[in-house]
Amino acid sequence: MTAPHLVLLGDATSPHVQRWSREMLARDWRVSLVTARPQPIDAVAQKVLRPVRCSSDWLWRVGEARAAIQALQPDIVHAHYVTSYGYLAARAARHPLVMTAWGTDLLVTPRRHAALRWLTAWALRQSDLVTGDSLDLLAVSRQLAPRTPAKLIHWGVDRGRFAPADWAQKEPLAAVSLRSWEPNYRIDTIIEALARVRQRFADVHLHLLGGGSQEAQLRDQVQRLGLQDAVRFHGRLDDAGMAAVLARSQLSISVPQSDATSVSVLESMACGLPVIASDLPANREWLAPAMLVPSGDVGALAERWQALLADDAKARAVGQTNAERIAQDGDRRAQMDAMDALYRRLLRREGVA
Repeated sequence: MTAPHLVLLGDATSPHVQRWSREMLARDWRVSLVTARPQPIDAVAQKVLRPVRCSSDWLWRVGEARAAIQALQPDIVHAHYVTSYGYLAARAARHPLVMTAWGTDLLVTPRRHAALRWLTAWALRQSDLVTGDSLDLLAVSRQLAPRTPAKLIHWGVDRGRFAPADWAQKEPLAAVSLRSWEPNYRIDTIIEALARVRQRFADVHLHLLGGGSQEAQLRDQVQRLGLQDAVRFHGRLDDAGMAAVLARSQLSISVPQSDATSVSVLESMACGLPVIASDLPANREWLAPAMLVPSGDVGALAERWQALLADDAKARAVGQTNAERIAQDGDRRAQMDAMDALYRRLLRREGVA
């Protein structure tokens, strides 16, 4: 039998889209991608749209996206990020249509303007299924489009790659942030907190992964605070590179202002690290209250950080609990198997309500 054809809409540069593509290829789907940000993905044909430089550009890519989807003749269409590729997929009107919300597209964008709320709700109503990786995302989806089924699907963790390392072999007092160097992720807060923690623990140091538009600003902040010897800017790393840094670290920090379930948080947990994170609904689903701090609160972050450094046994125990939780609920293979089953139900026109 011919493999069913899945057409994704999303950024080819995104590790999440790349992983999703590979997972579905492994489940006997033929995968193609419609993207405005191309990058080669093995065995995935791509239809490339003109570059998108501002939000309004999405409105002018409708014809291109519709033509690309029509040319590919998919069995099922799946758009990643509701207010960009989801909008294009909704305008293309090809079914079955799945949309995955990533976080800001439902938690922030619809609140900016009534027109954006209407447009987001309209796009959701055109889909046959919406997925999201946190309960608060699904709640917003159901509020905006009550008749559209919404299912919890996590990005999940590749536990073959992200696994606990020997605690005794880690770099003493090493912390890591996997988040992008963009305003929402408050890397400046982590650096400011590091300066306070260094007053008590002089050898503490920080690995910064991710890269982003604030690199120059963050490097200036590190210079101003005299932290040049305490902060290493790694930039964007592949999965193997991230896993290597996580294996050397004893703590992971993720304090964005807004977020759904963060893959970087789950990967840190899978590696047996304690995680200090923003007190957001998605993080409350995964982490104990004692590990949550208000986003932007330098004092609270520094205090929690110091407490873990002062109690190595507790830090190690929290990390072990995190790894056990991911083994139970966060395995990528199980999540992608569930998504594969949802796709096939839609193809059989069984519905997923």
